[in-house]
Amino acid sequence: MIEQALIFAAGRGERMRPLSDVTPKPLLHAGGKRLIEWHLGNLAAAGVREVVINTSHLADQFPAALGDGARWNLRIAYSYEGPQPLETGGGMLRALPLLGSSPFIAVNGDTWTDFDFSTLPQDPPALAHLVLVVNPAHRPDGDFGIDNDGRLQPHPAPERAWHALTFAGIGVYRPEVLADWRRLSGLTRGTEHEPPRFSTVPLLRARMPRGEVSWQFHAGIWTDVGTPQRLDELDAVLHMG
Repeated sequence: MIEQALIFAAGRGERMRPLSDVTPKPLLHAGGKRLIEWHLGNLAAAGVREVVINTSHLADQFPAALGDGARWNLRIAYSYEGPQPLETGGGMLRALPLLGSSPFIAVNGDTWTDFDFSTLPQDPPALAHLVLVVNPAHRPDGDFGIDNDGRLQPHPAPERAWHALTFAGIGVYRPEVLADWRRLSGLTRGTEHEPPRFSTVPLLRARMPRGEVSWQFHAGIWTDVGTPQRLDELDAVLHMG
């Protein structure tokens, strides 16, 4: 059973302004709960016991709102990244000492989903295992491709009849996924900083042809709550039951 999880919550939330000027996006409410509280409850139900939340923008609001996690039977630790968010890769790298050496779940704090975290592999067959969903209207081209043999590919390829899907921001990772990240990802921007700022996506794309990233499909509800309009729409749906 996977007992550790990382929730990405450090972003500035530019598309959610002006709401995110005063409240971090994961702490905004939908359906009577903060977005991040839905994740915490679902992670706890799946057997997770320790959660690391990375923070930057309005960081002090997280421990004030969520405390130590006891209300969900969790232990919450906070990984403060400083005034500048480190993006997903930099944030994961900084949080690793708090996550230990076993596989851990990672999830974007500004999404909502009915995904059952207990369906994730407890012993992932690769360095990373990603959850993919049908492409939403605001991302019609998707993120990755599924080839004719069902293998995950770095990019969609309509000309080859590969199926395009969108990354749900949910995955299981072995800490080793970050090994040699600088060379494999080919990144330069942000990596000169200490701590470095970089996204996991180029690294995952580099690992896919090596067979180091597996995947599963979620056919249920998932939304990237990226704008005030999508937040209002989600709130309305959740209040309808």
